[in-house]
Amino acid sequence: MADFRTEHDSMGELKVPSKALYGAQTQRAIDNFPISGLHLPRAFIRALGLIKAAAAEANLTLGHLKKGQAAAIRKAALAVAEGQHDDQFPIDVFQTGSGTSTNMNANEVIAHLAAKAGGKVHPNDHVNYGQSSNDVIPTAIHVSATLTAHGQLLPALKHLKRVIDSRAKELRNVPKTGRTHLMDAMPVTFGQELSGWSAQIDSAIERIGDSLKRMRQLPLGGTAVGTGINADPKFGPEVARELKKLTDVRFDPAANYFEGMAGQDAAVELSGQLKTLAVALMKIANDLRWMNSGPLAGLGEIELPALQPGSSIMPGKVNPVIPEATAMVAAQVIGNDAAMTVAGQSGNFQLNVMLPLIAYNLLQSIHILANVSRLLADKAIEGFRVSTERVNQALAMNPILVTALNPVIGYEKGAAIAKQAYKEKRPIMDVALEQSGLPKDELKKLLDPRALTKGGIHGGGGGGG
Repeated sequence: MADFRTEHDSMGELKVPSKALYGAQTQRAIDNFPISGLHLPRAFIRALGLIKAAAAEANLTLGHLKKGQAAAIRKAALAVAEGQHDDQFPIDVFQTGSGTSTNMNANEVIAHLAAKAGGKVHPNDHVNYGQSSNDVIPTAIHVSATLTAHGQLLPALKHLKRVIDSRAKELRNVPKTGRTHLMDAMPVTFGQELSGWSAQIDSAIERIGDSLKRMRQLPLGGTAVGTGINADPKFGPEVARELKKLTDVRFDPAANYFEGMAGQDAAVELSGQLKTLAVALMKIANDLRWMNSGPLAGLGEIELPALQPGSSIMPGKVNPVIPEATAMVAAQVIGNDAAMTVAGQSGNFQLNVMLPLIAYNLLQSIHILANVSRLLADKAIEGFRVSTERVNQALAMNPILVTALNPVIGYEKGAAIAKQAYKEKRPIMDVALEQSGLPKDELKKLLDPRALTKGGIHGGGGGGG
């Protein structure tokens, strides 16, 4: 039994690994929840450490901790925030719905570290002073999601938008066949097509930024049920100020602690915006996959960078692996949001009881979206090459170009020309020259794909359009 020591809590004594920094409550949770092997993410543990450090500083300022105690707690909590003790947070995501086990895990580790440094520090009486798991864990969700979105996701999305905009500018005068219903339609330029992607990402940045306004509001100070029992009324605002000092990100006390603890509407809102981003990324990824399809029997409009062999049996095959990974991330985020929707409804009276699940899903979505957005930018969009010959050939054979003749020759005559061109597999220019009665120079002007991408009426008059 030398590998264990005896710890105790309000329920009695318990054996804990001798080298563990945590105590009895953490060990009980380890024993009670051997469910998934999934642990709360690094970003969440970082947020917990920052909150405990800020709480110690706030309690010192408000006169509720001695200087030595506060200093020891702050130092230990910042070490937790920096990731020095991540192996001491082994509790499963699927645990008590309030996250009490994880809050006590943090309290025990920080108290143990502080005591080793010579301070007399108790997990509940000092590290958790003025706090409850019921307000700490929702606060940690808000802090971790806000910091991760600011530090990872928004910069990644801005990078993705810059790369898309750069390629759009480069390809602004390169026309291609447009498609609606996956069928040939009027021409667009690659630049115009990519501008739609850019606008989707820009809108996602704006939506996420707006949601973060609510995520920066923290329910810390509500303690057990939202009334603030056993907490200094100045504690919540003081912690928010300390967190800003530690992170350079503004945080504010929640206007209503009952909302912040019983509901997780801000987290559900942010998850919904992440789902919207996932939908946009899925669309972009699938556009790339279609454009890259082939190289002979598909559209073959572009060639994505060749990153790895695509088959264990078919030599020379190369697959669109980055768009595929992007689509899988999007599917995961959409699934995470479905779980978040259920979890957000689980605020029974004064407390939501699916907080660890909310934390895990929200942070996973932010993290994987940030990573795949950079990959999509750097390993797919930045390096794809337009297959100019294939694109031009498809444009020349596109019977829908006859739409430009509608104002001159009328819809029905145009439809007849389009059907004949398609049936005979001939360029629309050749059939129009035979059937429209228009001179070649005028037809060349009317059917110029690049001119058609600029919209407006290109006909010279007459017509039945």
